[in-house]
Amino acid sequence: MRTVCDYLGGLYQLARLFVISGFRARGPYWDWRHHTAFGRGEPARRLERWGAILRYGRWMHRMRRAG
Repeated sequence: MRTVCDYLGGLYQLARLFVISGFRARGPYWDWRHHTAFGRGEPARRLERWGAILRYGRWMHRMRRAG
């Protein structure tokens, strides 16, 4: 179930991950993450890509909450 709380939690988790990675958006972790997420081809539209990124953030939020 998608709730506002899940979206906000997902954005928080993405921001947290960005801080942990030292704000290096082109660093080794982000290169690996990009390859594993979009290894079969990046979505053509920017909106689809951001949707996938936000879904990943929501997934991180739910996993941290479940653990």
